[in-house]
Amino acid sequence: MKKSLIIYFSHVGENYMSDGIRPIQKGNTEVIAEMIEEITQAKMFKVEPIQDYPFSYKECTEIALYEKNTKARPTLKNDLTSVSDYDVIYIGYPNWWGTMPMALFTLLEKLDLSNKVIKPFCTHEGSAMGTSGEDLKKVCKNSIIKKGLPIRGSLVYKAKSEVENWILAE
Repeated sequence: MKKSLIIYFSHVGENYMSDGIRPIQKGNTEVIAEMIEEITQAKMFKVEPIQDYPFSYKECTEIALYEKNTKARPTLKNDLTSVSDYDVIYIGYPNWWGTMPMALFTLLEKLDLSNKVIKPFCTHEGSAMGTSGEDLKKVCKNSIIKKGLPIRGSLVYKAKSEVENWILAE
């Protein structure tokens, strides 16, 4: 049996959803990460920057865009120094400005992901995976990157069968 790890970033606060901007109590990506955990029994690692992102959707997106444009690498609250015990790594994130939040780049650039199976998943509200697949290929050199799973944030609570099918597909 292959050992799995879920590395994810999720944001709580105001979120853009199909019905407009509204506050959420749990981040959409965390909802999917917990589904994967339940199905696979994988360990979880939550990526959290020292400086929390604002609750306000507008402020959060402005900071996210600034970080993307400046290629920022936010300092993280906790660190993951090795993934050597794992064969499959699920990497989850909201699609921010077409790719992963910069906090994920901070972590992934430090890890040796060689020969690991990478299964990316993201939450979005219309932009799917964006360029995150290509960005993962650059960051996760010598990894085996599988097809990603994009899930609309407004539909995360109805996505369990889609998540199961994606996990079982490979």
